[in-house]
Amino acid sequence: MLELSNKTNLLEENDYKYSLQDVDEPNLYREFYSYDDVPRVAFNHRRVPMNMPQDIWITDTSLRDGQQSVEPYSVEQIVNLYKLMSKLGGPYGIIRQTEMFVYSKKDREAISKCQELGLKFPEITTWIRANKEDFKLVKDLGIRETGILVSCSDYHIFKKLKMSRKQALDTYLAAVAQAFEAGVMPRCHLEDITRADFYGFVVPFVNELMKMSNDAGIPVRIRACDTMGYGVPYPEVALPRSVPGIIYGLQHFSDVPSEMLEWHGHNDFYKAVTNASTAWLYGASAVNCSLLGIGERTGNVPLEAMIMEYASLRGSFDGMEPAVITEIAEYFKKEMGYDIPVMTPFVGRNFNVTRAGIHADGLLKDEEIYNIFNTEKILNRPVSVLLGKTSGLAGIAYWINQNYNLKGENAVDKRSDLVVKMKEWIDKEYEDGRQTSLSNDEIEEKVTEFSGGKL
Repeated sequence: MLELSNKTNLLEENDYKYSLQDVDEPNLYREFYSYDDVPRVAFNHRRVPMNMPQDIWITDTSLRDGQQSVEPYSVEQIVNLYKLMSKLGGPYGIIRQTEMFVYSKKDREAISKCQELGLKFPEITTWIRANKEDFKLVKDLGIRETGILVSCSDYHIFKKLKMSRKQALDTYLAAVAQAFEAGVMPRCHLEDITRADFYGFVVPFVNELMKMSNDAGIPVRIRACDTMGYGVPYPEVALPRSVPGIIYGLQHFSDVPSEMLEWHGHNDFYKAVTNASTAWLYGASAVNCSLLGIGERTGNVPLEAMIMEYASLRGSFDGMEPAVITEIAEYFKKEMGYDIPVMTPFVGRNFNVTRAGIHADGLLKDEEIYNIFNTEKILNRPVSVLLGKTSGLAGIAYWINQNYNLKGENAVDKRSDLVVKMKEWIDKEYEDGRQTSLSNDEIEEKVTEFSGGKL
C-alpha cells in the first residue's frame, strides 16, 4: 500500500510490517563478535539519509551511570553538580534532563533538595526497577519520567534473563503498562542495541511500544543504548553496528519521533563522541552524557565534549555558558578529589599547555598558531606553557609574560638577559639529573632573583 509520509512528504510503500522473530537459539552475530578477536565492521553499502532534527539537546547521566563507577556522591555534591549543570546548560535547557537514583534515603534527599531549587533545567528524571512499587515511588516524588531497563540483545535475553524473545517482549510491555497505570512517562533503555537483532526484535518491540503509547496518550521515550561501545558512525555499515542505521530504522520503521529518540553510548572503542554526534545528525534529538565522561568501564559520552559538538554543528552555544566547564572540572578536582587525566580535552590540566620550545615560540608570536580556539574567552582557561628541559627561550619568555601579565612594551623578549639567565638555570637543573617539571613557585623565585626583584 502506498501512503504519503508526513516526514518526507513522499509516497512510500508500507506493505511490510516487521514482526517478532521468536527464535529457538540466540543470534549472537558471531560474524561480527567472535569474542576471541577484535569486533569486525561489516559494510552492506546501504546508505540512509541524514535527518538532523530542528531541536537537539543533551541529557545527563552523571548522577546515575556516572556515579556507579566512582565513590558515591554526597547530597551536597549532587546538589552542587546539579546547579552547575543548570548554569552550563543555559536558559533554553540545552542540558535538558538529568537522571538520579531513588532507592536510598540519601538519593531521595538529594532529589528533594534539587527540586527545592526551582530550576527549570535540567529536568530531574529517575532510573528504577520496572515494578509497580517503584513507579508509585517516582510518582509520589513528583517526577514525570523514569528510565527502565529493556535489554534487547540475545546476549541479555537468552544468557542473562534466561528468556525467549517473546517472554522478554511480554515482560517489558507489562512493565510499560504499569508505568502508564501509575501516570509516569517511561523511558525505555534498549540495552545492548548494537548486538541486537534489529528487525527480528528491536523494531517489532518498539512498534508495540508506540501502539501502547498512542492508546494511553502518554509518550514513550526510546533510549538506544550502545552498552559496549560497539556502534560505528560510518555510512554503509551493516546492522547492528551502524549508528545511522539504528537511528534511521527506529524513525522509519517504528515511527519514533526525533524528540522521543535518545542515544546513550560508551567509549570502549574511542567512538563515544563521534557516535553521539552521528545520532544527532541522523535524527535523534537527545544524546545522553556524563560530566567528564565518568561512567561504566571506559566511560560515557563526555558532556563537555557534546557542548562543543553542539556549538560546532549549530554555530552557537545558544545560551550555554561553556566557561562553567572549567568550574565543574575544578569542583571535581578540589571538592571531590577526582583525578582528571592531564591530557583530557577541555578539562585536563595540560589540554592547552605546551612544553615544546618551538610551539612556545609560535605562541609568543600569536597564540592562535598553537591553541585550538580562544580558550581564555570560551573556557576561562588561558593558554599556557609548562617549563622543562625542552621549553627553550621562547617558552620561558611566554611563561613570564603570561604569569606576570606583561603586555606590549612591558613584555620580555626571548633574547632578554632575564630569559637567558632563566634558561641557563633550567638547563643546569636537567644536566644535573632532574626528571620532573618545574613548579611555579621555583620559577617565580628564580625570576625574582634574576630580575633583581623587579618582577
